[in-house]
Amino acid sequence: MYSIVRSISRYPKNLSGSIRSLSSTIGTNSVLTQLSTNSRQKSSMAVPDDEPLHPELEAFWMPFTDNREFKNAPKLVDSAKGCTLHMTDGRQVLDGISGLWTTNAGHCQPHIVEAIQKQAGKLDFASNFNMGHELPFEFAQRILDLIPNRGYGKVFFTMCGSSAVDTALKLSLAYHRARGEGQRVRFIGRQRGYHGVGLGGISVGCITPNRKTFSGATLQQTSHLKHTLDLKRNAFSKGEPEHGGIEMADELELQIQMYGADTIAGVIVEPVSGSTGVLPPPKGYLKRLREICDKHGILLIFDEVITGFGRLGKPFAVDYFDVTADMITCAKGLTNGAVPAGALICQEYLHDAIMSHADRDPGSTIEFFHGYTYSGHPLAMAAGIAALDVYRDQKLFERAALLAPYFEEKIHSLKDLPNVVDIRNCGLMGAIDLTVDPARPFRRSTDIFERCFADDVLVRHSGSAIALAPALVIEKHEIDRVIETVRKAIIASSESF
Repeated sequence: MYSIVRSISRYPKNLSGSIRSLSSTIGTNSVLTQLSTNSRQKSSMAVPDDEPLHPELEAFWMPFTDNREFKNAPKLVDSAKGCTLHMTDGRQVLDGISGLWTTNAGHCQPHIVEAIQKQAGKLDFASNFNMGHELPFEFAQRILDLIPNRGYGKVFFTMCGSSAVDTALKLSLAYHRARGEGQRVRFIGRQRGYHGVGLGGISVGCITPNRKTFSGATLQQTSHLKHTLDLKRNAFSKGEPEHGGIEMADELELQIQMYGADTIAGVIVEPVSGSTGVLPPPKGYLKRLREICDKHGILLIFDEVITGFGRLGKPFAVDYFDVTADMITCAKGLTNGAVPAGALICQEYLHDAIMSHADRDPGSTIEFFHGYTYSGHPLAMAAGIAALDVYRDQKLFERAALLAPYFEEKIHSLKDLPNVVDIRNCGLMGAIDLTVDPARPFRRSTDIFERCFADDVLVRHSGSAIALAPALVIEKHEIDRVIETVRKAIIASSESF
């Protein structure tokens, strides 16, 4: 570890091309100018072309990352607490994205840490195939208690959000088959939707870079609704946009006419699209989807991997929007990101239909042929139960609801900055959309991300947008710091190109 720390330059290498414009903005005697000098000195060292700059980092193939660029100028976290990341180079970085939409209660909550440590010393692993342990049963009931009076009756634990989505798709097929409608095999997703990286999730999702490499192996019986972003009518909306909700949802009727209702198993959407740049649904959109699905016997699945566990100031988006989905997928805040886990929450009648079908099949001893080695893992269950304790005892869902108007006011204060074409928000999540260079569509958002990180604030760049999703424990002065850092970075970037 010490060799890694000593060898890492503080200043990200991929900002060196714009350092002169940054220096003129901030001042030639600034720390940033000195960092540029250090970076140039380092890059001028004689390093053979075939020898990596940081060989100690070569073994790990990083996910969703420009590996070569990262390993030339690494950003390594040593520890974290609350909303602060302590980097290996000694810097303290304010986390404006909750890790990766994950640590809703902030990093290293003592109660969650203690629960994991205690469980690891008591029971490190137990299979839930034909045996089990107590924690999944307790955790499942605690989750159901968060959403009473909506018909949810069962929780199926998975390993992550991706596996929760694939579980939802498989359960949909199993449910229709159990009812004698095995021809219902089509799924309808939505453009700009993200539902993980399983082949099922990629099929119903529709972010182009996630699909193009694997398009030959995706599910063939899938189609997609148009996305809900309408800049012409809804730019700079606060919360749910006013226009287009019913007409956008009614596109589902057109797809039903095209393929036939009796071929469609389910519709899956994120209540608020997160990874594609925070797209809140227009007013009436989700309710209308529910009505159409009910009319045609189609299951409605909400992917709440991001919106679940307080992100919108409610336990789940089904409460925030008052629309009951047939299934909810969740992860991330499920354990506060402390241990990998996912879950599918489903209506009781889905479970009952599959059980009834199994009762009619004398050869069936397992009702639902699906599961994972790590379904209901003891450490994940302990972390999840402790996370629910923290959310309850610190009243974090209520706190998010109280902070949301302040966050909304601050993020929309960036409206008149150069290259800003839209700002969207819902609860404690928001995005600033930027003009796009067709030749390099991610150039501006990447540049702003790097500038913010150089100023000790972590944001997320997603396509042409900068996304923010602070932890529910964030203080108002920390929100101020995130917003002002983004403001400074947007201005500086606009002066560079």
